[in-house]
Amino acid sequence: MTWTIYLSGEIHSDWRQQIETGARAAGLPVAFSAPVTHHEASDDAGVAILGAEPDKFWHDHKGAQINAIRTRTLIGKADIVVVRFGEKYKQWNAAFDAGYAAALGKPLIVLHSDEHAHALKEVDAAALAVARTSEQVVSILRYVIDGALSGYTTAQDTAR
Repeated sequence: MTWTIYLSGEIHSDWRQQIETGARAAGLPVAFSAPVTHHEASDDAGVAILGAEPDKFWHDHKGAQINAIRTRTLIGKADIVVVRFGEKYKQWNAAFDAGYAAALGKPLIVLHSDEHAHALKEVDAAALAVARTSEQVVSILRYVIDGALSGYTTAQDTAR
């Protein structure tokens, strides 16, 4: 089985690449999906496709609706959802994605620094794991997919 992992949240660092690289290095049978991470394209998708809006609210509204088609579909197809909250910006969309995934009963891994623990306490409570690093996320994926825990030998490891 190939596991589908949806990577939601912060778009200003390479955390997605770190997880993808770590999962490949671990030989995990995974496929990754994500929202559109090109900020301007995501913001302007609605008006670029459906036409200009003089009011910024409707400009953003159109973009959010077009982006929601992708987001809802990919979260719905995911086996696991990882949501990263970064340091610089308030990611309301990431919080929404975490809530949506939780409402669908998707296994949720939340990734953020200790600094955000209080602000994200409700999101953390809905998650099955709260990680502080991309490496921890990869270790969680390795464990749940292969049953492999660092420092322990499993039947899967012996068979390889």
